[in-house]
Amino acid sequence: QVQLVETGGGSVQAGGSLRLSCAVSGYTLAGHCVAWFRQAPGKQREGVAILGSSGGETYAEVVKGRFTVSRDSAKNILYLHLTNLRPEDTAVYYCAVPSHKLTCPWNDYMYGDWGQGTQVTVTS
Repeated sequence: QVQLVETGGGSVQAGGSLRLSCAVSGYTLAGHCVAWFRQAPGKQREGVAILGSSGGETYAEVVKGRFTVSRDSAKNILYLHLTNLRPEDTAVYYCAVPSHKLTCPWNDYMYGDWGQGTQVTVTS
């Protein structure tokens, strides 16, 4: 059974930084795909960053250059480092693993296991 627990959210001013963590059990991050999504109030959930099976990083255009995804394979923890935050980054952030281990999609419906989410609020 896969379990994901996000922590690290909070309220920051525009331009600030946060580091989100996702502790994963039942799924080995090393060699497998994992992703971060977010959902703002009244909006659809959107992909933020993908960490591929070989460690390659892919980002949504709106966060490229500001967010960095990484993992600690020994601890099986996924991270998302958010910098230069903007009010429009306000959302609940989720980590997720795909339903099929060999895939690494952007579509949220292809992810079968999700954390409970952590709130990020950016004030201007």
